[in-house]
Amino acid sequence: MSHKLLLLPGDGIGPEVMREVHKVAEALGQAGVAAFEMEEGLVGGVAYDAHGKALSDADLRLAMAADAVLLGAVGGPRWDSVPYDLRPEAGLFRLRKDMQLFANLRPAICYPALADASSLKRELIDGLDIMIVRELTGGVYFGEPKEIIDLGNGQKRGIDTQVYDSYEIERIGRVAFELARKRGNKVTSADKRNVMKSGVLWREVITELHQREYADVNLEHQLADALGMQLVRRPKQFDVIVTDNLFGDMLSDVAAMLTGSIGMLPSASMGLADPASGRRRALYEPVHGSAPDIAGKGCANPLAMIASFAMCLRHSLGLGQAADKVEEAIAKVLAAGVRTADIGADGGATVSTSQMGTAVAVALKGLLM
Repeated sequence: MSHKLLLLPGDGIGPEVMREVHKVAEALGQAGVAAFEMEEGLVGGVAYDAHGKALSDADLRLAMAADAVLLGAVGGPRWDSVPYDLRPEAGLFRLRKDMQLFANLRPAICYPALADASSLKRELIDGLDIMIVRELTGGVYFGEPKEIIDLGNGQKRGIDTQVYDSYEIERIGRVAFELARKRGNKVTSADKRNVMKSGVLWREVITELHQREYADVNLEHQLADALGMQLVRRPKQFDVIVTDNLFGDMLSDVAAMLTGSIGMLPSASMGLADPASGRRRALYEPVHGSAPDIAGKGCANPLAMIASFAMCLRHSLGLGQAADKVEEAIAKVLAAGVRTADIGADGGATVSTSQMGTAVAVALKGLLM
């Protein structure tokens, strides 16, 4: 069986890290584990340069038809002067909205070999395994009105609107509770109910959902700012964290640095299951951005992109054992001391993007023999 994937390398370091996915997919193919039909498209600034928009209708159709989409990164200073509605990030937002990818899964795992690369003490993060579940298609990023108003006399007013309907909160809560049942059976819900009406509703809906369908799962509520503090104070207290679009964006970046580098974190964005096939539309991407300062230098860390491919194998393609092997290969390479610059020790030898990808592919082949 051949799995149809759409690759959207995007901008900055996106194409560099995406190239390393091909090596891993080739290793799986050579071992007879799976076959992949890969097609590439454009998203972000490069799509704007080619089509005048950050995602073409043709590439959106390809995304809708694919078994899964892999995305590298979008954006960069080269497109700072592009009109707001046409900015590179608009391509990513369109994918999320049109594919109805409401659930963003961001694991924060600390590999044992990288425990000393974290800014926290080893004992605080050794064995860390958190899943952040971020609502992705609602909230302040999509709420209306969203505008800048000229008030006259040299004054302007910027408006962003935080809006959530109860069904949006309930469906993301259900994802979090289902994941927790397969992990440590604990959910921490983050909101700002003390100052935001949307936070009051968020806590109310999550609480009712828990009492009605998931009373067997441990649930706690925390204010989002307090949770951020707890992430750097005692991160291993958390299992699954569920929160809204804005707070999820911030908290997942905090969690990224617990692992030693933002270059280590993958993510999955998923929609509702199709009633007939059970298939979910899904997009997989590293948490890191386009990193224009190192683009083209061959030093970017491709492990988050490769780990995103592993999430794709597990959640979209039904290849859980293959995903385990890819993640094991990453751990094996790190344990052997192979490092890109972002996770290297001071003065220690580092490898290039390509060399890291090759090392993972070689390790994977050894595990598949």
